[in-house]
Parts: sequence; C-alpha cells; structure tokens
Amino acid sequence: MIARERYELLCSDGFRRSVEECICRDPLDIALDKRLPCAAEVASQVKYLQRAQHKLPSYFAARCIIPSLAFEQSSSELCALHKPLAGNSVLDLTCGLGVDAFALSKRFRRVVTVERDEVLADVARENFRRLGATNIEVVRDTAEHVAATVGTRFDWCYADPDRRGPHGEKLVRLQDCSPDIISLMPRLLAIADNVCVKASPMFDIDEAFRLFGRCRVEVVSLDDECKEVLITVGRSDSAVASADSSAVVATALSAGSFSVTAEELAAFVPTAPASFRGGEYRWLVRPDVALQKARLVRRHLAGKADVWSENGYGFAVERPDGILGRVFEIESVERFDPKRLRRELKGVGVEIMRRDFPLTTQRLKQMTGIREGGDIRLAFTSVGGEVLVIRLK
Repeated sequence: MIARERYELLCSDGFRRSVEECICRDPLDIALDKRLPCAAEVASQVKYLQRAQHKLPSYFAARCIIPSLAFEQSSSELCALHKPLAGNSVLDLTCGLGVDAFALSKRFRRVVTVERDEVLADVARENFRRLGATNIEVVRDTAEHVAATVGTRFDWCYADPDRRGPHGEKLVRLQDCSPDIISLMPRLLAIADNVCVKASPMFDIDEAFRLFGRCRVEVVSLDDECKEVLITVGRSDSAVASADSSAVVATALSAGSFSVTAEELAAFVPTAPASFRGGEYRWLVRPDVALQKARLVRRHLAGKADVWSENGYGFAVERPDGILGRVFEIESVERFDPKRLRRELKGVGVEIMRRDFPLTTQRLKQMTGIREGGDIRLAFTSVGGEVLVIRLK
C-alpha cells in the first residue's frame, strides 16, 4: 500500500503547496521538473487528483490524498451516493479510500468504517478531515475481528470485499473475496438489521439468490457501463425484508430504474416474435447494459418492442416511450454483406454498434474496411439466424 514515510510527506505543508501549485500541469512535465522537490510524488498525486475531478469531485476539491491502488478500486461518488442505505448508524467493513463511507456519512448520524491497513486508515482519517466529515470513525482492524467483537447494534452493515487475489488476479465469487461475506453473514445479521454487499460487475445475479435466499439485487450502470451489483439482505423483522427483499432492479444512473420482484421474474415466460419484419420496423432500441446484466431486457420491453435475445436489440414499429436505454430511428435493415460494405464504406468513419453479433469489432473492421468514428451509425446484430446490419438516421 503506502509507506509511513510517504504518508508523512504527503501530509506536509510544503508538499501540499507543491501539489496546489502544480494541479493544472501535465504530470509527466512535473515528474521531469528537476527544480521541484519530490517531483515524482507530486506528479503522482496531481495525476490522480486530475483523474478524480470526474470520478471523485469532492476529493478533488478538498485535495485529498489519493493512493493509486485505492483509487482504482474505489466507487465513483455517483455510485456511492446512489446506494439505498439510510438510518441512524452504519458499519462499513471495507473502508479503502473511504468514498462509500463519505457518501454514507451524508445519510447516517454515525458511520464506523474499518480498514485493516494502518497507513491507509490514517489516509482515510486525514481525507475525512479535509472533507469536513466529522461523523465518521475509522477503526484500524480486520473486518472479521470487528464483526466478531463489536458490541454495538447498527441499522446497516455495508461491505465492498476486496476482489483482488494475492497475485493481483480479479476475483468474482464472493467466497473468494476478502472479507468472506458468506461466512460472516449470520454474524452481520446479528449486529445489523440490514446488510448491503457490493459485488463485482461480473457477478451472476442468480448466485445472489442461491447464496442468500430472499434478497434485493440491483445492477447499477453509468454511461451504459455496468459499475456494480448491490445485494441487500434484511433480517426477517427488518424494513428491507418486509418490503421488496426479493427483487431484481436495473438502474442507469441519471436515467432511471426498472424493477420486478423475483417472483414476477420467475413467472415471466419470454416468447420470441413470430417473425422478423425488417421492412416494417422504424425504431431500434438499445437497452441499457444494466437491463442486460439483470436479464430484464425482454421483461422491460414487453409490449413496447420485439426482442429475440437478452443481449440483443429491440425493434419497434412505433417509437416506444419510457425506455431505459436509447432509441434510434431506422433508415434501413439489410443482410450483412461485408463485400458490399467495403465497396461503399472502406476508409469511412462509422459509429459501430454491435450486439448479438458473431464478429468482434476488430474483425468487423478488417472485413469491411470501415474505421471507427464519424457521422454514419451502423448497428450489427443477429436475429433468427440472420446476420444483419441496420443503418440508423
């Protein structure tokens, strides 16, 4: 992580002045500036602060300390602020950079957050001081020990398990992550009314119901990119358990949500349309990736558009409203003919959209000669065994 000596340097007044003076400079130029003391360290902090301007705007504004690994593994502020937790007290078992704890401090009177690394715990404390978050207590300990020994009850317990293995490999199964939430869950539900776990964007939502039984699973996306899967489990007498504890939710931040109960989803039997009416369709629907991940595409588009696959597009005769995703007007629907496309568009810039398509984007470009970028928009897909290209207005 971060050495004690380095932490003390990052907190020094002189270093903070250097970061402020260089905040708008190119980090590479800073690193090569022989006149600047500790140029490499200043360059590193400026680099991550500049990157934080979009992902963590509060951390940028407060000029927080941002270790590189902790930054890469942290939630964005938008995702952190979205989490459906509120109440009097919350126990956050996985502090890290503290982005989730900082967001929770806006909705809870008291936040206790746990960090096993001593220096990273000090970084979190210093950052919370700079952020003005006075209701957060940082405990330097392991999540397992705190869960086993804490004598206080909480409204909520939150955990974002470390999904990196000992050799840096990415982990998806909750049982493989640290802490092991599966093993800890009985104890967590003894000290908190409700538990929220952040899982990998690659996590299979069906696994959540297998592991926890009745639970709420929410897939969260930002700019059509899946960011996290949130699993909420409540005790039998908690507000969450008595409300929608068995539900699947797809949320596109800044766009909206679509949810169904697990029972409704299990009862829904999707049926493929009788035929593909290529010449009749005027609108193409690109469902948000949160719907895809939550396997709610066909449920969401039922009665609004014809859909053949959870991973494909929707097609509509009339423009559908209330769609979690984007709707494009169709100019034409054609069979995929790479030779024809090469004759027409070789070297031309094209916005390439592809879903349920047998070729990679790279292979598609090689076969057709088109390049990415430009005003022409083409959607590539497969429907009922036919490989298609849809020209969009």
